[in-house]
Amino acid sequence: MTKVPVALVLCALFAAAPSVAQKDKSISMDGEFGLIITTGNTEATSLSAGLAGTQELTDWSNEYKFDALYKQDKVNRAGNEVTETTAQKYFLSGQANYKLTQENQRLFVFGSYEDDRFSDFKYQSTVALGWNQEVFSNEKSKFSYSVGPGYSFSESQDGKNLDSIIVRAALQYSLRLSDSAKITQSLSSEFGGDNTKSRSVTAVSATLKNALSMKVSLKLDHNTDVEGDSKKLDTETAVTLVYTFF
Repeated sequence: MTKVPVALVLCALFAAAPSVAQKDKSISMDGEFGLIITTGNTEATSLSAGLAGTQELTDWSNEYKFDALYKQDKVNRAGNEVTETTAQKYFLSGQANYKLTQENQRLFVFGSYEDDRFSDFKYQSTVALGWNQEVFSNEKSKFSYSVGPGYSFSESQDGKNLDSIIVRAALQYSLRLSDSAKITQSLSSEFGGDNTKSRSVTAVSATLKNALSMKVSLKLDHNTDVEGDSKKLDTETAVTLVYTFF
């Protein structure tokens, strides 16, 4: 499984290397945290956290993302109350976009890694490169897309190798609803011979005070090829606090 982290490290180095020689034009990073503790007839603890960053350089535009989810439930087993982990998942990705001479047209390299303990896969990872274009960007809204070939590294829970050549397509859209509120939508699909993996994240956020915001999000993860009783679609709805570091 070492080939997967190695692919991500190479992508991260590719994305970070330009910043050594170029001056930042702008950089931003948000951190989010959500915690729900339920007691009484139902006892459960859910934790979600994430980091998202963007970096604008003279010749490069970079994006970084990390998400984590953890959940514990108290259940009755043979008359005894025990605590069980019922969700454990993390996802990280990075994309570096090299700006071409023609405005808003870029080449990209992308890497991602996902580990979901309770899914049909031990891990899923992707490396892709291709074409990226910022269709429009202004003070109110922004829309961009990426498309290109790549390779998917994945392994089923029973050890079956599911590596394959893929085509990755993705889009990102944001709309500012007011001075303090905005809606964002990201969607990606990785089309492979054995499986098509799709991910959608819809979020609405509102500023509470200064750098602190509240966000409501809906994440959808879909795989076309799963085994046994595993479900093709996983959903995650979260209410989190977001802090903008810079």
